[in-house]
Amino acid sequence: MSKAHLKILIIDDTPANLQLLGSILEQDYQVQVATSGERGLQLAQKSHPDLILLDIMMPVMDGFEVCRRLKLNSKLASIPVIFITALIDNLTEEKCLALGAVDFLNKPLNIKLARLRIDNFMERETLRREVIMKEQLKLAASVFDHSHDGIIITDSDNNIIDVNASFTRITGYELADVLGKNPRLLQSGVQNKAFYQAMWKQLLKNEHWDGELWDKHKDGHSFAIETSISVITDSEGNIDHFLAVFSDISLRKTHEEALKKIAYFDELTGTPNRTLLADRIEQGIAQSLRRKKTMALCFLDLDGFKQVNDQFGHDTGDKILIESTQRIYMCLRKVDTLSRIGGDEFIILLLDLNAEDEFIISIERILDALQQPFLIDDNSISISASIGVTLFPQNDNDSDMLLRHADQAMYTAKQKGKNQYHLFDSELNLQALKQEQLISHIKAAFNNNEFVLHYQPKVNLSNGKIQGFEALIRWQHPIKGLLAPAEFLPLIDNTDLMLDLSDWVVATAIKQLNQWQAINLKLIISVNIAPCHLVQENFVNQLQKHLQTYPNVCPGNLELEILETAALDDVIRVSEIMKSCIALGVHFSLDDFGTGYSSLTYLKNLPAKILKIDQTFIRDMLIDSEDMAITIATIGLAKAFNRGVIAEGVETVEHGKKLLEIGCNHAQGYGIARPMPINEVNDWMQRWEFESKAFQKKQP
Repeated sequence: MSKAHLKILIIDDTPANLQLLGSILEQDYQVQVATSGERGLQLAQKSHPDLILLDIMMPVMDGFEVCRRLKLNSKLASIPVIFITALIDNLTEEKCLALGAVDFLNKPLNIKLARLRIDNFMERETLRREVIMKEQLKLAASVFDHSHDGIIITDSDNNIIDVNASFTRITGYELADVLGKNPRLLQSGVQNKAFYQAMWKQLLKNEHWDGELWDKHKDGHSFAIETSISVITDSEGNIDHFLAVFSDISLRKTHEEALKKIAYFDELTGTPNRTLLADRIEQGIAQSLRRKKTMALCFLDLDGFKQVNDQFGHDTGDKILIESTQRIYMCLRKVDTLSRIGGDEFIILLLDLNAEDEFIISIERILDALQQPFLIDDNSISISASIGVTLFPQNDNDSDMLLRHADQAMYTAKQKGKNQYHLFDSELNLQALKQEQLISHIKAAFNNNEFVLHYQPKVNLSNGKIQGFEALIRWQHPIKGLLAPAEFLPLIDNTDLMLDLSDWVVATAIKQLNQWQAINLKLIISVNIAPCHLVQENFVNQLQKHLQTYPNVCPGNLELEILETAALDDVIRVSEIMKSCIALGVHFSLDDFGTGYSSLTYLKNLPAKILKIDQTFIRDMLIDSEDMAITIATIGLAKAFNRGVIAEGVETVEHGKKLLEIGCNHAQGYGIARPMPINEVNDWMQRWEFESKAFQKKQP
């Protein structure tokens, strides 16, 4: 083995030592230097030197630690280490030997002596390797035949002279097929010419190359290999052979691609997920600026998808999502991006638009495609989509703000009637900012205990008895005075704040029941439950906790009012929640009854004890025959289903008398009493004893 092919790595943080040793050794050896332990480990891992000269006293990582890490690495453990040290005590020598050092060079360095010791060691090491090599040659012949890895041996001109059985198994080629040919016959074309030029440059320089390649099987399919190519030289240092050892890593590559797909793509639809979408948006912004084109960011939400899941099940819902994805793709160009970000929500990026209105063509095509019926498992299912659109650079904002604006525009499209798109504009944004400020004020009011309950009586007109009260929330604004629910509840609909406020109403009403029952006043309090609150997973448990806080309260005196229209959105789930609450002892009434589009269909599935006739029918029933007919029909419906019935919106004595006449005894409204603070309830109850008689007088 020629000295010129032996590599020595010097690890020393002192430049003078590196220069001194390097200058005397580089004449006969390949020398590498590192000025820190960490860098030295990196070079050792990369070049695998024949000897390491290692200084002990170095900052951050001293020589002892470097040597310890070398010996723990199976690939580096056999590299001989000679320590360079100014420490010559026995303890240091013992520690060095214990770590696996083969010799010492003492500082200050005697160059002549150091050179002799290094040369002598390298000669001994060379002889030792030659002896080992002879033994290994015998073993190599066996390894060649039985190795699981493919092996190729070529001559100095890189023509194949031998391959093993694993080569044939991996590539499909027999020795006779490739003998005398260049291994480039295996090239798949995945790597270009520049790649192979760089590979050969490194191989000839370092006499070794490791890396991954894509080769082509004899039958034509491509496969990935991890290969190690070595240059075999003769005694004169001339190239004698090339040796390539490789293994098939196609399965590993497939697994890596699968992991990449999980990390960046939606599992159900195969579209980019949020992570990849964020990158695509940033690229789209940069591309739009560079090319001076327009990008449309579109937020799409499927209309009616929740009902599909409830009626047909989640498997059908998944099939709808998959087919929706395919339909949307058919409406897009190759430069566009479709991403599913969760549930039935998608983001669409339309790139390289030449005009601000060019997006309309694609969006209208998508809307038309999605409103066509889906045939899933012999079921014809119809849905639609609402799409919000924002443009860049016209809406010059970052990716997060663009998404937010498109989301706002999408909700506007839904509010306008669904199955359409809406383009974001600055006025919409201003309204959204104002709404956020108002929500912030409402939240502060909640934290400052500015909300109160007012109570509106529910009475039996036939005998004048007070049945109970409906608890109605009011905002005692420090500046504006008492505000009705219509002035603040719509702003926080379907928000966490609405959940908190609705839960507070329930807790406060139960507390009032406890105070009344303490004085033996057995009245019912009804509270309106926000639809988003009712369908929360923890609604029943939270209600139970409130009741347990006041164990003396009779649960039967608590009535939960739910909007009929809200119940119909998810009748199965709402029905189950109602049954769980009824098991606690509370009961339900359906508020605004008669306004739902499927009242008769779903009434039997909703275990509500009482139907409340909506005030829109009561208010004009004396002058509108249709409202009167609806009111009479609702009373009859309640009796048919064995439900109680109460009319809300009773504004005059005449309303009350007519209700008694047509069979509705229970009522509430301004004609009986307006909602009042709790401190006025007792006085009103005393007055009602006389006022109630006006409703009971018979007409002449």
